[in-house]
Amino acid sequence: MWGAEGKGVRGGEERWAVPEGAPRLRASPAFDRSCLLDENTFTENFMNRLRPRKTYLCYKVEILDGDARVPLDEKKGFVRNKGANEPGMPRHAECYFLDRIRSWNLDRGLHYRLTCFISWTPCHSCAQELATFLGENSHVSLHIFASRIYRRPGYEAGILTLRAAGAQIAIMTSKEFQHCWENFVDHQERPFRPWVGLEVESQHQCNELQAILQTQAN
Repeated sequence: MWGAEGKGVRGGEERWAVPEGAPRLRASPAFDRSCLLDENTFTENFMNRLRPRKTYLCYKVEILDGDARVPLDEKKGFVRNKGANEPGMPRHAECYFLDRIRSWNLDRGLHYRLTCFISWTPCHSCAQELATFLGENSHVSLHIFASRIYRRPGYEAGILTLRAAGAQIAIMTSKEFQHCWENFVDHQERPFRPWVGLEVESQHQCNELQAILQTQAN
């Protein structure tokens, strides 16, 4: 059981040439729009001016071969946390994400890039779990784009732990918000429209993140 998560996503929107030796990929089946994030869910959880209680994590997986990237459409989707008011034990989105990655048994002979777009940066505990996974799986790299910083006890140490483990961490800008809109949202062909204050808040969050990362550099 995966817990609270999306059932699937649309596929086939980004294509690169398949590098020699990479596994052949089947064409993605027709997608069901009901399996995408609806517009309100996306806005309520990723709008960086808001402070939602939930955490959503959208992810995609690519095989790397030099400068080429091969998207694995069947390994693309989203998960969310399970709150205290829901059946079962509360659990963070990152834990569901790690469960899913481990279930794939990714080929250690290939190099994979995992890219996450998350509404909050990982807490200290989840950051440690992600760092441990990276330490055990050198064939996997992790890139995290966060809408906002999760300011709870130990959050700075968690971010530094992730960076030390090799994860790349950045704050989402309009470019990443648009990418999520186009790939993980049932937008009904409507274009992404940046909200008022997006870039100002993004820059504020970015400055804070850089200040945290600078402590590691020093």
